Amino acid sequence: MNAVTTLTVEDGVAVVTIDSPPVNALSAPVREGLKAAFAQAEGDDAVRAIVLACAGRTFIAGADIREFDSELVGPHLHDVQAVIEASTKPTVAAIHGTALGGGLEVALCCHFRVAVPSARVGLPEVALGLLPGAGGTQRLPRLAGVPAALDMMVGGRPIRADKACELGIIDKIVPEGELLAEAVSYARKAADAGTKLVRVRDRSEGLAQDTGPEVFAEFRKKHARAFHGFKAPANIVKAVEAAVALPFDEGFKREGELFEELVHSNESKAQRYQFFAERETAKIPDIPKDMPHIPVKSVGVIGAGTMGGGIAMNFLNIGLPVTIVEAKQEVLDRGVATIRKNYQITVDKGRMTAEQLDERMGLLKPSLAMDDLAQVDLIIEAVFEKLELKQEIFGKLDGIARPDAILASNTSFLDVDAIAAATQRPETVVGMHFFSPANVMKLLEVVRGEKSSDSVVATAMAVGRRIGKVAVLSRVCDGFIANRMMAPRMEAAQALILEGPMPSQVDKAMVAYGFPMGPFAMLDLVGLDVIGWDAATSSSSTVTEVLCEMGRWGQKKSGGFYDYDEKRRPSPSPVADQVVRDFQAKSGKQHREFSEREIVERLLFPVVNEGAKLLDEGIAIRASDVDVALVYGYGWPVFTGGPLFWADIVGLDRVIAGLEAAGHEPAPLLERIAADGRKLHQYQVA
Repeated sequence: MNAVTTLTVEDGVAVVTIDSPPVNALSAPVREGLKAAFAQAEGDDAVRAIVLACAGRTFIAGADIREFDSELVGPHLHDVQAVIEASTKPTVAAIHGTALGGGLEVALCCHFRVAVPSARVGLPEVALGLLPGAGGTQRLPRLAGVPAALDMMVGGRPIRADKACELGIIDKIVPEGELLAEAVSYARKAADAGTKLVRVRDRSEGLAQDTGPEVFAEFRKKHARAFHGFKAPANIVKAVEAAVALPFDEGFKREGELFEELVHSNESKAQRYQFFAERETAKIPDIPKDMPHIPVKSVGVIGAGTMGGGIAMNFLNIGLPVTIVEAKQEVLDRGVATIRKNYQITVDKGRMTAEQLDERMGLLKPSLAMDDLAQVDLIIEAVFEKLELKQEIFGKLDGIARPDAILASNTSFLDVDAIAAATQRPETVVGMHFFSPANVMKLLEVVRGEKSSDSVVATAMAVGRRIGKVAVLSRVCDGFIANRMMAPRMEAAQALILEGPMPSQVDKAMVAYGFPMGPFAMLDLVGLDVIGWDAATSSSSTVTEVLCEMGRWGQKKSGGFYDYDEKRRPSPSPVADQVVRDFQAKSGKQHREFSEREIVERLLFPVVNEGAKLLDEGIAIRASDVDVALVYGYGWPVFTGGPLFWADIVGLDRVIAGLEAAGHEPAPLLERIAADGRKLHQYQVA
């Protein structure tokens, strides 16, 4: 039919095959080919049934997302679906790999769907701030029922073929390797039997129960916290309500209206930006794509504390043997026990079998001897954040590790070049900064030292992706990208409470903006005593110092900026609030009421400013890397796109004015980009 579509006919069954690597996305050529092929098969009297199949590793894996921001070329997907759905001959979708988004919506226009056991289906548009806009919100509930359809679309997670079959989305599971033959057979039998053809749009079994108003009300209530800040989940619920209350054509029209609301919203634009930004992080302009990677088949971790144990779990999870080294037996035993406990929790939740737990623990070799790291491919140091200690360790590793082994430091602030200088092979040294808890948080900052070799950097980035992290490259500076960026927020928060707002008011504004918690709640969680307080030099000169002197170190002491009960639930603290009021009284600053917007801008504009500074210094490759790092490292709300994307939405002139009003000097890059009328989030280091 065209370069990506073929149509073959054998014994009365037409097979339409899409072959558009890598994932058969619904690009203009794919849509053109589908429409033409189904029209031709429908008009061919020799054709009694039609099978839709895909070449390569997957069925249609979704829409071509880039088309959302450009003028439509080729037929609209709705028109293609109309041709498929209008067929008077049995149509069968043969699904392997994944049928996601528009791919599943196309399959739902066929009369039947067969799939191999390994296939997965889903409507994950919510991750892009969208809803399924090609009939998914109308057709899926008719098969799977309202509760299951809502879970699939609002959660966005694909489901296995067996679950899809149980829900009525898939009609038959067929053996691996026999998909096409089984689909053709299924189609032929339907034609031979003269099976009455009922379109999904005309089916109603899924709407027969659990469709009352209380179902939707309860769903909204249950997910209210997860919905906060996002527009797409609410619109998905509205669209499914339309599927229940209205005839198909009217519900379909309502779906389209709700989709249009989303596609033009800042929230969806931000989420789509993040989607592409995350994929850009892997691209390093001055390192060739074909740069050979150093094989990593075994790993060593120095330090069995919270970070070291979490780092080790990442590698155990993908089946790599890990040697974990500590200086004292009791510390080593405690670290290994914590790893086992963490896995046991996963087993108890049904997400891992006991056999898998044993397999992973069997890959872990606890040791008190650094000499046991002599043959591993990658060594990650995860000890206390003290430069002299790390230099001592790397000096020892220099004489122990294989010459081609990668030596990585998990430092979160320190100078990777100073650490590398403790060795005779600085080209093999790189920073690999995991975020806590290391086995959960997705961000990995790969810190490129002045002498880190290209192959070491490329390997570290690839290793990050291999263990399921989003790897972002940073040059050396204090705090790298994420920690350096967020330090000004804490400084601004500490300064702001001297002008009137209480810590709880500041935290409330940050949570309303979309952060999982505010800066003062985060301080209590981390521990006020571990962020630079020293009892020997404490001088009662700040609110934090006074709280620490009082023994109010945060959650672990049942009191910090908040009071905590036995379950660590916070409540306002009269003691801490009085300390703040005392400092307000002697600050000499004029006190006033601040709106939530003012609090947000006072705390977050300095973050934007710091991002512009580190871009100007070449610490990050591009602005989008900065945004990805903040979203995955600090829970910056994805529906804002990250600090630099958000700054462009707010307006750079407003950011600059806000910085100046608060006594900050705007970064030169920020001023240059604003003066030129450019977008900060599109900036790339030359």
